[in-house]
Amino acid sequence: MARVVVGVGGGIAAYKACALVRRFTETGHSVRVIPTEAALQFVGKATFEALSGHPVHTGVFADVPEVPHVRLGQEAELVVIAPATADLMARAAQGRADDLLTATLLTARCPVLFAPAMHTEMWEHAATVANVAALRAHGATVMEPASGRLTGTDTGPGRLPEPEEIFGLASLLLERADAVPRDLAGKRVVITAGGTREPLDPVRFLGNRSSGKQGYALARVAAQRGAQVTLIAGNTIEMAPPAAVELVHITTADQLKTAVEKHALGADAVIMAAAVADFRPTSVAGAKIKKGKDEPDSIALSRTEDILAGLVQARREGQLPGTAIVGFAAETGDEDGDVITYARAKLARKGCDLLVVNAVGDGKAFEVDTNDGWLLGADGSEQALDHGSKALLASRVLDALGPLLREQARSGSGA
Repeated sequence: MARVVVGVGGGIAAYKACALVRRFTETGHSVRVIPTEAALQFVGKATFEALSGHPVHTGVFADVPEVPHVRLGQEAELVVIAPATADLMARAAQGRADDLLTATLLTARCPVLFAPAMHTEMWEHAATVANVAALRAHGATVMEPASGRLTGTDTGPGRLPEPEEIFGLASLLLERADAVPRDLAGKRVVITAGGTREPLDPVRFLGNRSSGKQGYALARVAAQRGAQVTLIAGNTIEMAPPAAVELVHITTADQLKTAVEKHALGADAVIMAAAVADFRPTSVAGAKIKKGKDEPDSIALSRTEDILAGLVQARREGQLPGTAIVGFAAETGDEDGDVITYARAKLARKGCDLLVVNAVGDGKAFEVDTNDGWLLGADGSEQALDHGSKALLASRVLDALGPLLREQARSGSGA
């Protein structure tokens, strides 16, 4: 496990840092908390000491023989600043070292993550915009803030992302061991997630085991890489909406098709991570089907439309010029072929640019926090996606998407 420094700025969202510290310690990381003096106006030193198990200081003259203002940064494997206030980011961007936290930032040579929290006007001010750009130019990752309720009755962008989302991006930085690139800035990306449900009657439906975790991870990482993201979500487990993402809810395959067709127009990329039902009941009962004389001997099914193939066809017809299309395939092997054999056949049949292939079953892919598989390209390329978090798999898919978008922008048309 890693040595993590959690820096806490002096904003009302400082209380959320407590949950973040606990999340790190519960997963085995060694955590040192460094608040600013202003942060201690919101959360007391004793709270951070109890949660981290280490002493807490704010100034460079505490524990002088240990030289903490140098040692903490040198030894850290990750630094997370949450909340990162406008003042704290301004001081960090200027390279100031007027307290223990900013001094630690100057000596850190590990990934650094800032999670901003401030009023909308402060976040959008030219000075803050310039400071964020400077921090990113220095190699730090600065999250896009969430939108929502701020101090008082104000709402808008500037809200601190939820601790679980900060932890997820921080964990990705540890897995990647580098900053999250901003290579999708200015791009519009549509992502689908979760499973569809096809009703049989007012109570029952045909569904699948998709949790939506992979699609949500793709949306979170794409937004933090600068993309304007629309997430179209079917049935998912209870998850907080990703920060800086437009969320559209659907239930059935037909609703998903309608939403994708609407939002794909003008999009630079569409990533179809949703688990779409292949079949639906031919008829839907208006009342609950009861046991007994009205119980059917069988249920007739009809095929749902192939949304991914429809997107590719729309691109061929000029409706989605230059749009990159990424599909997902959950596969199992059998006596006729292995997972890759079936996946290659699906890629050829669908005609998308990239196909993410997951082997499913035995606790793989569905309803878990980790994933692996293969990334197949229409050009015949094949890349193994090593086992790791779903955020890591998302980042590898987006690593491959970036060059594809640049190539399609140069060509001015889709494949």
